Amino acid sequence: MKNNIDVSIIMGSDSDLPIMKDCAKFLDKMGISYEIKILSVHRTPEKATEYANNLKENNVKVIIAGAGGAAHLPGVFAAMVPTVPVIGVPIHTKTLGGVDSLYSIVQMPSGIPVATVAINGAKNAAILATSILAVGNDEIKNKLADFKNSLKDAVSNKDEKLQQVGLDNYLADMKGGI
Repeated sequence: MKNNIDVSIIMGSDSDLPIMKDCAKFLDKMGISYEIKILSVHRTPEKATEYANNLKENNVKVIIAGAGGAAHLPGVFAAMVPTVPVIGVPIHTKTLGGVDSLYSIVQMPSGIPVATVAINGAKNAAILATSILAVGNDEIKNKLADFKNSLKDAVSNKDEKLQQVGLDNYLADMKGGI
């Protein structure tokens, strides 16, 4: 493990990578250091425990944990690294659509909280992690403010276009027609 990683992105399986890549992309955009790992608290509990112990020693400030199904990874890390905030990303599952993952992550016992985003909400997890890091860092705070302002600008620009071209032309343009 590298020293001084701000965010640890972990997931239970490589099948979670297509979702969890959105965390890494957003953190890259914000200039926030991270490490990304595939760990299983079920299949490789010793490796997961060793990694959790290293997080304590390496000044990691936030953990983002993506998991599907039983989704124990975020909760186990919240228990093993109790002074670092954990953000859980429930991953969509074929059987129950990710609701199983969501309930597993959000229903943690009292004293072991896991902040939880929407099913497949990896980008929001990275935005939340950025917000946590911004509390003590003006540079990150400014980058986050710029990002949030860009969201406002995008909505305003879309409305302006709608008013200019009208409903039918706007919809046709969305479908690639104009």
